[in-house]
Amino acid sequence: MNQPNQHELPSYLNPDDLGPWGIYLEQVERVAPYLGKLGKWVETLKRPKRILTVDVPVELDNGTIAHFEGYRVQHNMARGPGKGGVRYHQSVTLSEVMALSAWMSVKCAAVNVPFGGAKGGIRINPRNYSQNELERVTRRYITEISMIIGPDKDIPAPDVNTNAQVMAWMLDTYAMTTGHLATGVVTGKPISLGGSLGRVEATGRGVFTVGVEAARDAGIDLEGARVVVQGCGNVGGIAAKLFQEAGAKVIAMQDHTGSIYNENGIDVATLLSSYNQKEGITSTNAGDALSNEEFWALECDILIPAALENQITQKNADSIRAKIIIEGANGPTTPEADDILSSKGITVIPDVIANAGGVTVSYFEWVQNFSSYFWEEDLINERLGRMMREAYQSTAAVAKQHNVTLRTAAFISACTRILEARELRGLYP
Repeated sequence: MNQPNQHELPSYLNPDDLGPWGIYLEQVERVAPYLGKLGKWVETLKRPKRILTVDVPVELDNGTIAHFEGYRVQHNMARGPGKGGVRYHQSVTLSEVMALSAWMSVKCAAVNVPFGGAKGGIRINPRNYSQNELERVTRRYITEISMIIGPDKDIPAPDVNTNAQVMAWMLDTYAMTTGHLATGVVTGKPISLGGSLGRVEATGRGVFTVGVEAARDAGIDLEGARVVVQGCGNVGGIAAKLFQEAGAKVIAMQDHTGSIYNENGIDVATLLSSYNQKEGITSTNAGDALSNEEFWALECDILIPAALENQITQKNADSIRAKIIIEGANGPTTPEADDILSSKGITVIPDVIANAGGVTVSYFEWVQNFSSYFWEEDLINERLGRMMREAYQSTAAVAKQHNVTLRTAAFISACTRILEARELRGLYP
């Protein structure tokens, strides 16, 4: 990967190991030649607007004090308030959160949702802590970042290892800090606290929706199509279930414990109904064990990486035998792997389009909170489907126009929208 010039690097990053942020910078470099007169603003995309690193001290159940490092990064807010999830994971780094916030900027612009990009994270393995300890971590973290979030500033949401309950704690903590209840401060909340119907399934449903469009373009009949899914949560699990309901065979799935394979198709609905995250997919009887190398090399029509970033790299990209890859996760494919997949004729639907269903319904939730008028689930799903199809189709048209990949096309559209807003607003002072 080409490294950016030293003067382009924030001083707090190691130029020899940029991590996920380096992947994002490479993606920006690839799109820069297509920005025309807006190219003079491209450096805007390479620098987050605001980075907040916080110490999160909490008292554990045994009476000891533990400290965790937390982040909230606001990448670009030229088009609207920041939007992005908060993840709890033992490998969270500043580089990762920076990249995720930038991808949120691109994602929101790519589907034309009026948000900017933000992201948060705490370096913690939630499996090692009780529910009460996680509540204290959550409340302290929100207290520490409360000065930069708000329904018209920056709106957190669930991400890896966070859920509606965590959002409820965030909502309450913000209310106690500010002295009033603002339900729009977070999305992905419980329905009883102003959450939106359809939000839990939204990202997985979006993955499925663009997958249907891409399969049609590729001449693939979903009836009997072979699908491989990495991830069993609200993205991978829901997408797998929807593809199976559409007639496809989900022949393999993977989670943090390993992979399983069933040539005749995994019964996804049954698996998900009894799935226990701690015990993992390998504790089920849904299929035979499969090595990680065998998982990625399976011959299939559709491959859905819906876990963490950097899963498809130059080390395994050449072994992949899928016709279409739908990125349910954020940043699962490195630029080097992108080039390999492109040379093999594999269509990659990039994360900034494929998994934008979550932020789209988060936008619907935010709108409903401001109006205090809530929509029926059928209406939400219909509007989600229309926005996802339009985003895919417009991206495919740009890709055809410039003879580029869908990822580059999505970045062309998104970065153009972001930089147009930046230029129209100007610089002040």
